[in-house]
Amino acid sequence: MKNESSEILVALVDNTGKITGYAEKMLAHLRGDLHLAFSLMIIRRNNLHVEYLLQRRALHKYHSGGLWANTCCSHPLPDENIQDAARRRVSEELGISAFLSMSSIGQIQYKYQLDNNMIEHELDKILVTEVDSVHWQQNSDEVMEVRWWSEKEVLQQLLKKPDIFAAWFPKVFEHTMHNLPQ
Repeated sequence: MKNESSEILVALVDNTGKITGYAEKMLAHLRGDLHLAFSLMIIRRNNLHVEYLLQRRALHKYHSGGLWANTCCSHPLPDENIQDAARRRVSEELGISAFLSMSSIGQIQYKYQLDNNMIEHELDKILVTEVDSVHWQQNSDEVMEVRWWSEKEVLQQLLKKPDIFAAWFPKVFEHTMHNLPQ
């Protein structure tokens, strides 16, 4: 498990999304505190089909290493809005520096027991951006693989091999799939 900075704070929230305070990121994940997060999904349309840009988390991540997840997910810093946080992290993780126009498509809440005694308990704001193409250069400290997946392939793998995905991914994917902007 990679030792991550102990100075990163996450926003603790109530069930309505109101910020109630801040906690150090690792401590919040060990205690299972409900905190604010975002999940970004970059999509492209190929004829009538939708494709999703997914990342496979680096093996040494503090949880869920080696598992496939949405394009990018993380937490806003104090006083950082969700879209700016998503742009910051997609640049840090995937080297995507092009301006991404994002649509907010709602939020979901979940709580999952993960590896390394971590608990992912998040109020997750879901963002989508549609591109024709995008160039990425993955940061090996964060990501081990990135590729486009067809919607059909994701659905098939969720049925056949759900354990290749991060715990939160099925819920994020389902919400995204059913709320894509036209």
